[in-house]
This record gives sequence, structure tokens and C-alpha cells, in this order.
Amino acid sequence: MIFQNTRDYARQLDAQDALAKYRDEFLFPKVNGKQVIYFTGNSLGLQPKHTKAFVDEVMDDWANLAVEGHFYAEKPWWDYHERFAAPLGKIVGAKPSEVTVMNTLTVNLHLLMVSFYKPGGKRYKILCEAKAFPSDQYMLQSQVRFHGYDPKDAIVELERREGEHNIRLEDILAKIDEVGDELALVLIGGVNYYTGQVFDIKTITAAGHKAGALVGWDLAHAAGNIKLELHDWNVDFAAWCSYKYMNSGPGNASGCFIHEKHHADKTLNRFAGWWGHNKARRFKMEPDFDPVEGADGWQVSNLPILSLAPYLASVEMFAEVGMDALIEKRDRITSYLEFILQEIDKEVNSSFEIITPSDPFQRASQLSVFLHGEGRPLFDYLMKNGVITDWREPNVIRLAPVPLYCSFEDMYDFGQILKQGIVSQ
Repeated sequence: MIFQNTRDYARQLDAQDALAKYRDEFLFPKVNGKQVIYFTGNSLGLQPKHTKAFVDEVMDDWANLAVEGHFYAEKPWWDYHERFAAPLGKIVGAKPSEVTVMNTLTVNLHLLMVSFYKPGGKRYKILCEAKAFPSDQYMLQSQVRFHGYDPKDAIVELERREGEHNIRLEDILAKIDEVGDELALVLIGGVNYYTGQVFDIKTITAAGHKAGALVGWDLAHAAGNIKLELHDWNVDFAAWCSYKYMNSGPGNASGCFIHEKHHADKTLNRFAGWWGHNKARRFKMEPDFDPVEGADGWQVSNLPILSLAPYLASVEMFAEVGMDALIEKRDRITSYLEFILQEIDKEVNSSFEIITPSDPFQRASQLSVFLHGEGRPLFDYLMKNGVITDWREPNVIRLAPVPLYCSFEDMYDFGQILKQGIVSQ
């Protein structure tokens, strides 16, 4: 497609956009009295307008029914989480029985490690990407120490080649082969938070299994952002947060996937709790744990309904839109943002280096950009002028043109503000 760096052209793209109407379904902050250009949906998504009604419904049920809300609310709290199974399954490519919602992301990764990190003999090493999100690094370090290993020995990091920003697939596969029968687990972020690189989940999972390892994925930046087929790709387990691309609110509930091949495996350890116990017998207060069959059997405590309500509001919107439509716009608007950056680059003395892969199959709704010749003052200028973006040291801004609420005219306006910020410094 031949793009143009003009407002009229951007408006033409918006007029052709089948998802344009959803922009009005979200609440935008304002700067200087004007709605912001919001590029940080990869950190915290905007609030859908209808979310408040979902939360108010729970508050009203609590006020009017108190404890009886568990069974007699409009959406009874007893089985509230079951409403997520079918739509979440479609979002991540899973059977309804393979997904559940509970806790928060790193908590769930720890709980899943209880089941799927099973070191023994010479097979004890974990493979992850270098520069994984710090919470994943801390989680992995504490897990291997808990099992009596030294993280410097037990954790193998996938490094980028000298002078490159992204990890080559062939290097990942080679490292899996190299670690071989010492490899217990592969656990990688589906989308690298810093560069925005999308990893080939299907190929890496197959390679990990061939080496005799289990394979899990942190999908914090992937769920609601990329096409996932977790069941068909034979992924063992995965977890994701709901507050980035899925717009459920700050620090909100996490989703989990456990492949059905593990559901009946009695040899798997798990940290049990009563909400994971046989639903039909839960209130009999039996002393021995009998897990619900499926991912719900990994639940521990009764669920925080006030946290699930905003997530359900978002999941219902995703069910209405569908991932295929989201991805189609995602690719177009990300490409248009890339074009705008390249055009502004020609007009200023500074230069921009996009470190996110240019290959559409290796990127999603994020461009990470080195601002050569610029520093923090440019970021501050953008923020003061209504562009909400994300700064990472030494001089990288992350831009996430989320397809549900970002417009093509936003991309054009951003380019003009960026240009003005550079020439005015």
C-alpha cells in the first residue's frame, strides 16, 4: 500500500476502517483540554465506557443481596468465571476447558511452575529470552533457588547477536538443541516487552518438546494482540495479564491456559485451594482435594468478582469484534505509523531506528524506536503535548497503536507533534 503523510489521507483510512466506531466506546484522558493520542495500551489499556455498568452491577448485587449474591445475582458470583471460558478460548485459541481466570500474572506463573517445572537429575535448566520482563526474571530466579539450583547455572538466556536488537529463530532452535537433555522447561514471553518482537510460538514449542522439555509462555503482551492457537500448537501452559491490550483495569485478573493433555495427570504437583475443588462437592468441606477437571482445577481461592467484572466487559467486546478483524487493522495502522516515522525522519536532523522487526509475522501492535540525537526532553515534550507514550532507557520510546481505539489520524497528528518537538528543542 502506498501511504501519504497528510491529514486528508489519514481521514480516508479512518473512513474505511470497520473498527472506527469502537473508538467512541473508550474513555480518553485529556491534556490541554484535548483528547490524548494514546500509545501505552501495551502497558495499561483505556477504560471501555460500559465497564462501569459491569462493576456497578456487582456493587448493586452486593448491596441488595449480600452473601446471597453468590447464587442469586444477575450473574451469580458462584460461577462468574465460567462466563470467560468460551470467549477467552477464542482469543487465545483454546478449548473452553483449557482456560481460566484467577490471581495476577506473576502469581499464576509461580503456581504454574509448581506443576510444570519438574527438575530432576541432569534435566533442570530453564530457557528464557535475555531482557525478559524483570518480573519474569525474578520469578525464574526464585523458582530455581527454591529447588536448590544456582540461577547462573540453571537459567539459560537467549542472547541477541552482536549489533542486533532481536533474537533470531534459528538461534533459539540451536540453543534448545545445545541444552538438549539438560532442558526441563522453555518459558519465553510471546511478545518481547522491550522490542515488540513476536516469537514463533508454534515452532519453538515443537522444538522444546522434541528436546524432552515442557514449554510455557508469558503472553502478557500477546493476549488480545496476536493470533494465538495454544491448543493446536500443543503449548503446555501459559498465563497473561488482562490490563494491557484487553483493557480490564490496573493490576487486574490474569488468564491461564493449561493444555487438556495435562488435566487428568495426577502426577502433576499443584498448590491446591478450595475453589479448585470438585464444584459439586465444594461446600461439603471434605478434607481431601479433588480438583475440578480442566484449568479451573488450578484455581486456589474464591475469585475477586469486582476484579473480574471489568475483564468480562472487555472480553465481551473482543467476542463481538473478533481477533481476525483486530489483527487486520493492527497490521495496517502499525504499518502507517512506521511510514509516518520514516517520513518525519527525512524532515529533521535526528534519526529514528525502529528496533521492532519489520516482518509483519514478527511484530504486532508496537513499534520501539531509538531516538538517535534525542533524549528525555523529547519524551517530555510529547507528554506535555498530548502524546501518551512510554520511555525506556537509554532513549527508546515504545508506541502501541492499539486497533480498538487508535485512529489513523492519531498517527498523522503524532508525526506532526514529534516533528515540532524536535525542531523546537
